[in-house]
Order: sequence, then structure tokens, then C-alpha cells
Amino acid sequence: MQSCYIMGAGPSVANIRPGAEDFVIAADAGLAVLQQWGIMPDLIVGDFDSLGHVPAGENVTRHPTQKDDTDLMLAVRTGLARGYKRFLLCGALGGRLDHTMANIQTLLFLAEQGAQGFLVGENECLTVIRNGAVTFKAAAVGTISVFAVGGPAGGVSLCGLRYSLENAALTPGFPLGVSNAFIGWPATVKVAQGSLLIYWTGQPDMIEEKEI
Repeated sequence: MQSCYIMGAGPSVANIRPGAEDFVIAADAGLAVLQQWGIMPDLIVGDFDSLGHVPAGENVTRHPTQKDDTDLMLAVRTGLARGYKRFLLCGALGGRLDHTMANIQTLLFLAEQGAQGFLVGENECLTVIRNGAVTFKAAAVGTISVFAVGGPAGGVSLCGLRYSLENAALTPGFPLGVSNAFIGWPATVKVAQGSLLIYWTGQPDMIEEKEI
């Protein structure tokens, strides 16, 4: 599936390898990260207060510093407008906690738009699912946690993990789903009503891809 890669300038950055068919957006100072890796983005967006200068080129879209959207959200909206449904948000974890929280909210925004987003770190990843399910490959190892976001989550089921749930209710006010683990089986996380934030050690390719 074609993906939209968006690079921020956060401290936890995975070494991304977009394919020739993927679309790459640099969000403000994320451009400097891509340049270090020799990757030329298809588009550069932001107010460029973090980068420190406005880059030249026809693929640059500059926005005012005083705005409602973060630079990452601007890039996400651009990708959605171009028809992309799978987003990998890199360089968007760690550093300022408020920006990390904003990026988690961006995952929820993507899920509400019917798209799939991943916050990708060096060895950690997050996604949000809404009224749906994801399946992790049997090769997945390490920790996985699930949290209700945006309100209560009903019909939550976890199977193929160390601790299972069946048709449970989760709320944003109690971390029942924290610190589970993969056990060498395919594992499914499902929510019937509402949204779940899923955190795991690893990368997006631990999840079986499906058409969105």
C-alpha cells in the first residue's frame, strides 16, 4: 500500500526507507533530518521557525507562525487531501511532551478520517484504531499496551497476548490495558465502539497490512 511519510525533528527517529511509490513530506525542521539521510522530500511544509530559514524550491509551502495546526498536522492534512490513507509520522516522539501529546491526538484525527497513522520511534510505535481491529504478526516481540482515547471504548478484545480481554470496557481514566506482552502467536486487538491507542516496542511492519 502506498504510504505518506512525514518527517518531524523529534529526537526519536527511525531510519525510514520510503519506497519509490510513497510520498514524503518534511515538516519544518524535519527537512534537516531527511537531508542528513540523503532523502529528497516531495513536499516541504511549515512555518520554518524550527528550521531557521525558509527553504527554496517549488515544493515548499510556507505557513504563518500563528496558526491552529502544528506543522505535523499541516503535513497530515496535505497528505489526506492528496488521497493517502496510510501515514508514517517519524521524528514525532520524545522531546517536548506537549508536542508528543499533540501527535498522539493527530493519530486519533487520522483514525476519525478513516486513515491509519503510525507514530514511529527508534524501537517503539503507536497507532490508533477506531471501531475496528489490527493483527500483529507472530514474529512480534516485546511490550504492547492499549488505552482508551477520545472517550470510553467498548467491546475491547485482546487475543494472542500474555493477558487476554474479551468484550471489555476501557475508559481514559483507568489504565487497564497497560504493559501486556507478545507471546509468539498472531495477536489481535479489537474495539467495537470507540478508539484505542496502541503502543508497542517495534515498528509498523509488525502489523499485518490491510486495505483501508
